[in-house]
Amino acid sequence: MFDFVRKHTKVMQLLLFVLIVPSFVLFGLEGYSRFNDKGEVVAKVDGREVTQQEWDNAHKIEVDRIRSQMPNIDAKLLDSPQAKYGTLEKVVRERVLAAAAEKSQLVVPDQRVARELQRNELVQSLRGPDGKLDIERYRQVLQAQGMTPEIFESQIRRDLSTRQVLVGVGASAVAPAAQANVSLGSYFEKREVQLARFETAKFAAKVEPTDAEIEAYYKANPQLFQAPEQAAVEYVMLDLAAIQKGITLNEADLKTYYEQNAAQLASKEERRASHILLAAGKTASAGDKEKAKAKAAELLAQVRKNPASFAEVAKKESQDPGSAKQGGDLDFFARGAMTKPFEDAAFKLKEGEISDVVETEFGYHIIQVTDVKTPAQRTFEEMRPQLEADLKKQQAARKYAEAADTFSNTVYEQSDSLKPVADKLKLEIKSATNVLRTPAPGATGPLANPKFLTALFAPDSVDRKRNTEAVEVGPNQMVSGRISQYTPARARPLAEVKAQVREKLVAERAAELAKKEGQAKLAAWKAAAPAASEISEARPLSRQDVDKVPRPIIEAALRVDPASLPAFTGVDLGADGYAVLKINKVLPREAPVPAQAQAEQQQYLRAWASAEAVSYYNTLKDRYKAQILVAKPKDGVPAQ
Repeated sequence: MFDFVRKHTKVMQLLLFVLIVPSFVLFGLEGYSRFNDKGEVVAKVDGREVTQQEWDNAHKIEVDRIRSQMPNIDAKLLDSPQAKYGTLEKVVRERVLAAAAEKSQLVVPDQRVARELQRNELVQSLRGPDGKLDIERYRQVLQAQGMTPEIFESQIRRDLSTRQVLVGVGASAVAPAAQANVSLGSYFEKREVQLARFETAKFAAKVEPTDAEIEAYYKANPQLFQAPEQAAVEYVMLDLAAIQKGITLNEADLKTYYEQNAAQLASKEERRASHILLAAGKTASAGDKEKAKAKAAELLAQVRKNPASFAEVAKKESQDPGSAKQGGDLDFFARGAMTKPFEDAAFKLKEGEISDVVETEFGYHIIQVTDVKTPAQRTFEEMRPQLEADLKKQQAARKYAEAADTFSNTVYEQSDSLKPVADKLKLEIKSATNVLRTPAPGATGPLANPKFLTALFAPDSVDRKRNTEAVEVGPNQMVSGRISQYTPARARPLAEVKAQVREKLVAERAAELAKKEGQAKLAAWKAAAPAASEISEARPLSRQDVDKVPRPIIEAALRVDPASLPAFTGVDLGADGYAVLKINKVLPREAPVPAQAQAEQQQYLRAWASAEAVSYYNTLKDRYKAQILVAKPKDGVPAQ
């Protein structure tokens, strides 16, 4: 066969051409098209499409962001159809604002992007004590979110440009005091109310369900009495502490590190100083500042002529009430304790020297250093424990990126066991039983992380007992786990849950009795006034009482037409029973103190500005023909 191929090369080439080319024409182009297909179109903005894949990616990023801020949030809430649709609305909003920014040619200069990056929480969290950015860690964190530094910085620029679209609308909002007062008066309105509560608990004693009724309720509501799925799991975690355990330090490296850093690692130098302050804060006028500065110059000349008089002059002239009585003495302080101009001046002086006039945000100072504590240089052996800890920490941080790659690849490539990655990186395999899909009360570590638990209970992990992917559960912390034994959710037998079934049935029927009794009283009291013992005394009620009275009661009281007062109304409180209200009259609101009134006006202005921004955004949606092409989920029905 192979001899035939060698001897008839041209024939074979022609045969392959005849077989392959038609196949490519018929199927290859379709396959190529399918490769580039990013899913159905779910929205359109300004003629540009938003695909299902873009929606899915955006939701994954949004879920990761929320979980990083609220690690204990229920994963089901984030994966609900309503949550996913909310992400799509956010994507459309971003596209609309981006289109408006592009059409308006709103450009963000590099300096503005740089300032925004300086203030960014992610960037700040990755800075060391010296203020320098850990570039390697920066790249790792962004890579975990599917971004590069260039993509992240481009996103910052885009966010800044789109922010400019609405900022002008908010800044130009106007809310006249008369208009604000009408709205605020309505919001803070009080009403005089009498209340009768028909609480479920008071009717529970009247409910005596039979065994047959309990069994019928159990069969009608099996989902209420299930034992949740649970699993026995194994997991390994890679963090800096685990890497440090495997680091052996070289003696020469330790001594070199000591020689290079002994001064910084030693205790800090301290200075004791006295000062004379001529107060001139930020709110002082230019004239007052000039007077204070001139007085400070006069006192400086005086104490330089006679340095021994510094304490007496400070007692007499200093305007610092905290130190003047002690002759200006501030006791010992290290760097970082004082405002920077004061600190810089004090640490340049030798013992006994007096500074020039130093200006700070508090005014003008004359400083005299009275003592200097220079820390004694500690020996290499004295500092060895600290040197080892610091050097191991630094080496671990440098090795983490490489170890994280090894960790991620190994748990994926050898997915039927955690032993290979544990052996390779010298990690401890830990185990746990009765692990649920949501964090158990009091859970700590990886088993308290919803993202890791979601990965553990993914189909591939449950059905095939595969390792999870490497999940980042914190800064410099990755974990992977696998299920060793899985117990699916199961219906618990009636004998096991009979007490719970009875409790729920009693609660439901007691709530029904409370509602029935409340509705009967409401009808009777509308015809004839209730006795004083049947209803509470009149009391004021407003939206500020939500911590004392259930919100539905407050909303019902405020919903009644003032023209119909006095009037009765009823409120169904669901599992808590029923309430009957008698609303007697509207109570005038007491005038707020000026400071409170001003704060309320500002709050109203912000709300008005927000409403105007929403209105303008809706105009932009129409202008750029924004369309969402999937149905909005209602009552738990998923979006199509």
